[in-house]
Amino acid sequence: MKRVRWSLLLIALSCATSKKEQTTEPWDTTGHWIIYPPMSATVYTITNSNGLKLAMTALGGKIMSLYVPDKNGVLDDVVLGYDSADQYLTGNPFFGAMIGRYGNRISKGRFSLEGKNYQLRINNGMNSLHGGKVGFHNVMWRVEPVTVNGNQGLELYYLSKDMEEGFPGNLKVKVTYSLTDQNELAIDYEATTDEVTIVNLTHHSFFNLAGAGKGDVLDHLVEINAERFCAIDSALIPTGELKSVANTPFDFRRPIKIGERIDDSDEQLRLGRGYDHNWVLAKKGNELSFAARVTEPKSGRVMEVWTTEPGLQFYSGNFLDGTDVGKGGLKYGFRSAVCLEAQ
Repeated sequence: MKRVRWSLLLIALSCATSKKEQTTEPWDTTGHWIIYPPMSATVYTITNSNGLKLAMTALGGKIMSLYVPDKNGVLDDVVLGYDSADQYLTGNPFFGAMIGRYGNRISKGRFSLEGKNYQLRINNGMNSLHGGKVGFHNVMWRVEPVTVNGNQGLELYYLSKDMEEGFPGNLKVKVTYSLTDQNELAIDYEATTDEVTIVNLTHHSFFNLAGAGKGDVLDHLVEINAERFCAIDSALIPTGELKSVANTPFDFRRPIKIGERIDDSDEQLRLGRGYDHNWVLAKKGNELSFAARVTEPKSGRVMEVWTTEPGLQFYSGNFLDGTDVGKGGLKYGFRSAVCLEAQ
């Protein structure tokens, strides 16, 4: 059971898991995946008593907008995205998306499990990224409005059929989004399978706490509760080496601006074109623990991440290049967002 909590002093996002007895089978069983038409992707909204407002589409379970107050109580949208669901088909497919079956990259799309070799669909150079071309970010989810501990929420369901994108086993996935009156967005993940398989679910919102499309995030302060990180190769695949953060640009054990060391002459920064690495969190077991904090000084917005997972992928928007035109016609330029993906 996976739990992640992203908490902003003025926004809070959390992924926690709730157990709720299901009396009917909510998963679609008509095919290996549900191919949109995107225009049928309903947009759902939930709010809390403080005016926090989230909009989400059934296409990829994507958070399209998240309005959060600044230090003066002024609301702004802090996640990158598009004005309509169909724009995600031609733009960045990962903005705000639910990621699965497997977040991050798998080298050459190959893995072995219980003596069997599997070949996944390739969609990122020679590798598989975020579950493949038709990953969870590109399917239609069944969505049901719910109440979670008195808070507005949405439950999402998807059945990933055996060998979808090359993964073994039928995987039933349930994801619950809810907003609390403490300005928390909780995202709860549950998955069951009828066969041994690999699963690594995560969420991929691109945050700019100054407001989506309002410049880069280089002045955002980041703190990560980790003493080690995973080294990567030229394809951004972890090598298996866990490197100490001490005396490196990867030491975020105290708050430091993203831009302070991002262009240092460090081989790992060169390979990632900035930060695009997984930090090994300083935690024991699967308890919900503090992972990271991001602060945007001008707006006063602060986001904390809490998770049960052992790792946190920190991505500094290195592949954003201004060609994506998002909500309101704003261009998303180089390093104009930060992603924190618990894995």
